[in-house]
Amino acid sequence: MPDMTRIDSTPFGTLTDGTGIEKWTLTNANGVAASILTWGATIQSVLVPDRDGNVANVTLGFADLGGYTDPAYLAGNPFLGSTVGRYANRIGGGSFTLDGETYKLSQNEGQTTLHGGSHGFDQRVWSATEVEDGVRMSYTAADGEQGFPGTLAVSVTFTLTEQNALRLDYQATTDRATVVALTNHAYWNLSGEGSGTIENHLLYIDASHYTPVDATLIPTGVLESLDGTPFDFRTPHPIGARIRDEHPQLTTGRGYDHNYVLTDGSTKLSVAAVVDDPASGRRLTIETTEPGLQFYAGNFLDGKIRGTSGRQYRQGDAFALETQHFPDSPNQPDFPSTTLLPGETYRSTTTHTFTLSD
Repeated sequence: MPDMTRIDSTPFGTLTDGTGIEKWTLTNANGVAASILTWGATIQSVLVPDRDGNVANVTLGFADLGGYTDPAYLAGNPFLGSTVGRYANRIGGGSFTLDGETYKLSQNEGQTTLHGGSHGFDQRVWSATEVEDGVRMSYTAADGEQGFPGTLAVSVTFTLTEQNALRLDYQATTDRATVVALTNHAYWNLSGEGSGTIENHLLYIDASHYTPVDATLIPTGVLESLDGTPFDFRTPHPIGARIRDEHPQLTTGRGYDHNYVLTDGSTKLSVAAVVDDPASGRRLTIETTEPGLQFYAGNFLDGKIRGTSGRQYRQGDAFALETQHFPDSPNQPDFPSTTLLPGETYRSTTTHTFTLSD
């Protein structure tokens, strides 16, 4: 009989209204373990062995619930490990028009709606159901929540395989025409969270174009070639090798914080990115059915957060690779559509596979 993923549920704290939060931990036979919270359907930790068999937590998070609910943390919310929605990334002007009706959204980054608004899916209590090799997190967003139309029933199924793949399967249905784009905002440091900079990590991204942004980090609508730019990772480069190059888009984003147009572009599961850490030998391969990938190099981590290990998270101490539809798609008719209609089912899959470098 093949090895099965062990699934454990433990209390993780209590909200001020008395609601208990659970931590669900998935562990496989290789010593890989992923913990997911019912608070924000959040990836709280991912334990992975290195080339010498030493296990470390490779994702940013907190050891207790208070870290995630602290008003000081939420004031500059970095969305550590959170499931974000109903619309991941940015919607310019905090509004969009659908079927002739304009919807004004919660604005939480100047005039922009970022990751669903000031009280998005990352700050909601999800319900957990055990499934084979994993756990399904479910949440129903009310019609009008954060300004979005339609009652949206959402689930994210987290499974861990014997191939060390942490798989996220998203589904959503609506009772009114709406927009939906979901992702997970995990931050990674393959040397271990709190261990210092990720600028020596080698990054490959399967993309020949990206969507440059304006001063408010909203895409201009252009798909621009990566040829000859510091954004081109088709040949693996250390993340920090060109991050301080003189390029207007690096200045605008304070480093890398951009959407890549993935080469495959289909809805089949395809490799989007590969990251290697020379220090530990750990490798992360990301596959997705999504058309885009937001590469964020932790530019706005400022040392104010002390995470799971108690160490500070500073600028460049982690990276995020958020699989997604393009930012501001509801206002960009040439971008792939994020509209979901009644009777349709939104589906998206992303896998994070942990192996050792060749």
